Amino acid sequence: MLELRPNCECCDRDLPPESEDARICTFECTFCADCVGGELAGVCPNCGGGFVPRPIRPAHLLDRYPVSTKRVVKPEGCARAA
Repeated sequence: MLELRPNCECCDRDLPPESEDARICTFECTFCADCVGGELAGVCPNCGGGFVPRPIRPAHLLDRYPVSTKRVVKPEGCARAA
């Protein structure tokens, strides 16, 4: 099951579970659409992979399957993977 992380690792923007702006890579690194489409140019700075829109968990399942509360932020900033 996806963690559904609560924020963009790059700009720390909140990405609630219903957000259509959340993007994830195959390792569930989570970024906002603005950072993915801008500075990151569609490439995950952690693994070098691409992104897809993060699925939206139906609201009626959030109590049973809660989202992650752990915020991950890259302190060195986001730069495209080499």
